[in-house]
Amino acid sequence: MAEEKKYVLAFDHGTSSVKAAICSVYGEVLDFVFEKTPVYLKGEGGAEQDPDEWWQAVLKASKSLIDKDLISIDDIVGISCSSQWSGTVPVDADGNHLMNAIIWMDSRGAPYIKEQMSGLIKISGYGIRNVIRFIYKTGGAPTLSGKDPIAHILFLKYENPEIYSKTYKFLECKDFLNLKFTGKFAASFDSITLHWVTNNRNPSNIYYDKSLLKSLGIKKDQLPELKYSTDILGVVSPDFADEVGINRDVKVAMGAPDLHSAVIGSGAIKDYQGHIYIGTSSWVICHVPYKKTDISHNIASIPSAIPGKYFVANEQESAGACLNFLRDNIFYSDNEDYLGNPDVYKMFDDIVEDVPVGSNQLIFTPWLYGERTPIEDHTVRGGLFNISLNTKREHIIRSAFEGVAYNSRWVLKYVEKFIKRKMNPLNIIGGGAQSDIWCQIYADVLNRKIQRVKDPIQVNARGATFIASVALGYISFDEIPNLIQYSGTFHPIPEHTKIYNRLYEEFLRIYNNNWKMYRRLN
Repeated sequence: MAEEKKYVLAFDHGTSSVKAAICSVYGEVLDFVFEKTPVYLKGEGGAEQDPDEWWQAVLKASKSLIDKDLISIDDIVGISCSSQWSGTVPVDADGNHLMNAIIWMDSRGAPYIKEQMSGLIKISGYGIRNVIRFIYKTGGAPTLSGKDPIAHILFLKYENPEIYSKTYKFLECKDFLNLKFTGKFAASFDSITLHWVTNNRNPSNIYYDKSLLKSLGIKKDQLPELKYSTDILGVVSPDFADEVGINRDVKVAMGAPDLHSAVIGSGAIKDYQGHIYIGTSSWVICHVPYKKTDISHNIASIPSAIPGKYFVANEQESAGACLNFLRDNIFYSDNEDYLGNPDVYKMFDDIVEDVPVGSNQLIFTPWLYGERTPIEDHTVRGGLFNISLNTKREHIIRSAFEGVAYNSRWVLKYVEKFIKRKMNPLNIIGGGAQSDIWCQIYADVLNRKIQRVKDPIQVNARGATFIASVALGYISFDEIPNLIQYSGTFHPIPEHTKIYNRLYEEFLRIYNNNWKMYRRLN
């Protein structure tokens, strides 16, 4: 493979920020710039963001990056976006958004999706006839938490009919940014999955299913045209090119949502190769060669960004968000030097360095905004258990590291049960993977060899780059594992694992003994 010095302007659009990166078509990240994007929490489980603030962050980060003159703009050949998934942006025919985006944390549509999925005979809260029909065609079913785009759309249909009637297309977050880049309305086969209206039985032939659309009362003409993640959507708009300082002939790849981009950027391309992501949320993912569903634990084979392939994902709602919460709401809410510090992982590493394994038996539960998997429970909340007069700040922080890892172990248990094999080693990526202490905690809690991918915070941008690179013909997906480098390996320490095994069992008991209380309270 003769290397060409060509580059992709890649975007990692997360919940808390937009990152713009310049990456070689072989995945080398030259540099990146990020701009924060706020979340607006509403009553009754609402969570929104302003798409204008997304776009301004994209423009500002892009201009700052291009102005560094790292490379010749003539060598930038593509744009590709990875974005937060399970969001909804209603837009009119001119591409203007009609309201704030309803993001993945929003559960206001829960009553409407529960009504749609009900039935006389139920399993895990679903009417059996309904859930069988959805699983057969889609591989899964709308989550009863109301956090899928289909629930967002139903929420608008019944509670904001004026917006609903004015909507030309409902777009996922990534597909909205692509509209801004090119002026074209489209979704990728992977980004549309959580609308639960596409027939995914054959991952090489995915299409909108008329009967599913009809049963949910959704109009097909309000949904975008479907394309592969590796399709070229078009060339960049002259306005964007001129404003940020790139050529007008740069091509825009369809790209993929964050989970799909991350698994590619982590190098876990082959079936059963797993990775763990630690960002605002966290997940465990691997590709699988078959369609399968575990409805009880919200696990299903869903379309990958790699055309014709499935992957399985199990996601927990709050991971790095727990550390941000402790930093901004508890310990440093009145200290501008620390408030919003993006190096929270390194800062907390230094604080907890000398705290004993197990944090003196203190257990933190990370369910700060409900939970999605392995239990779907929007009423459960976080907590600190076994506090004493000897508990200090450093114990609380380390217990948060550990509590997120306990939840990941819970998640991993059902993924491995789903694939009927143990995943070892596991690649680790995301902002949380920058923490040596957290990586070692994961190795000890999971009792797995953990391999940290180099520049773990850039994995989504790298995945978006690889998708564009495949689209533009520079590489194939099969070549990607050989392009991945690692910056650390963490092996489980048996005496630590023994302590964590006991505390993990208590962690599970906390949920099992208290979920009814959370439901009463919340």
